Amino acid sequence: MIAILKPGTSEKQRDSLCDWFRSMGLEVHVSQGQFQCIIGLIGDTTKVDINLLESLSIIESVKRITEPFKNANRKFHTQDSVVDVGGGLKIGGGHFEVIAGPCSVESDEQMLEVGQRTKAAGGNLLRGGAFKPRTSPYDFQGLHGEGLNILRRVKQVTGQPIVTEIMNANDLPLFEDVDIIQVGARNMQNFDLLKELGRTDKAILIKRGLANTLKELLMSAEYVMAGGNEKIILCERGIRTFETYTRNTLDLSAIPMLHELTHLPVIADPSHGTGKASLVLPMALAAVAAGADGLMIEVHPDPEHALSDGAQSLRPNQFDDLMQRVRKIREVILA
Repeated sequence: MIAILKPGTSEKQRDSLCDWFRSMGLEVHVSQGQFQCIIGLIGDTTKVDINLLESLSIIESVKRITEPFKNANRKFHTQDSVVDVGGGLKIGGGHFEVIAGPCSVESDEQMLEVGQRTKAAGGNLLRGGAFKPRTSPYDFQGLHGEGLNILRRVKQVTGQPIVTEIMNANDLPLFEDVDIIQVGARNMQNFDLLKELGRTDKAILIKRGLANTLKELLMSAEYVMAGGNEKIILCERGIRTFETYTRNTLDLSAIPMLHELTHLPVIADPSHGTGKASLVLPMALAAVAAGADGLMIEVHPDPEHALSDGAQSLRPNQFDDLMQRVRKIREVILA
């Protein structure tokens, strides 16, 4: 349920109303916009007498929300959320950033080269997997703790906030210096992990699962937000369909649809979404045109010898070209 307050309602009146809601055992979420204040109520709202509430002089309107995701719902929070991702960078609410780097952290030399080249082109955040969930148990599984150490060392040189994936809540102490913790597609519904991330103060990037609906993605965000962490970024990274020419089917319609449903930032990952380096540029541009708040692009200095996902990785010079074109598309849509 949401209660929309009338313009001119004082802070004292608002706080008194919130205290009344809390006395009924409800969780209260206040969204104070420039012209309007919305109070979101989570819990057993059957206790609230809507007729009584609507009769109050400070209430403009009351609405029940039927969707199961409450904190993530745009009705609760009409203005776009902006997530501080470190280094003075933000995503959402008009702030656009590109996360770039290889699928897997392989060495200091590899990560430093990618970090310096991508930052020079405008990729202000550095990605790299230290823990790698792989379909085959015989594939490269990542460098784990040493991979995180490499990311830290490169960050000291380039100044880029780092983004890397977590697979197990027990590893959280290792992620103290990570700026954005990524929840991969395979862990999107690892609810115990999501609960633990809800207790942190880190920015959390949640990737859509391979066969999950937008509602299920938003419910995963809700798990984190219910724990008190509202620094969530959603990522459309393609879903599994009957098509075999691409690794996944990048669902571009998810970007504007999610913007209708939620206030959370939405980025796109055309690398995983297509699985082919030749398709990354056109799909990245299409995602930007569809309203994405950012991109995640896989970049490797030597894709042919990458330990994972070389086929979808751009070379640094290809990333340079992509960034130039992205800027041109943004100039058009913002004009």
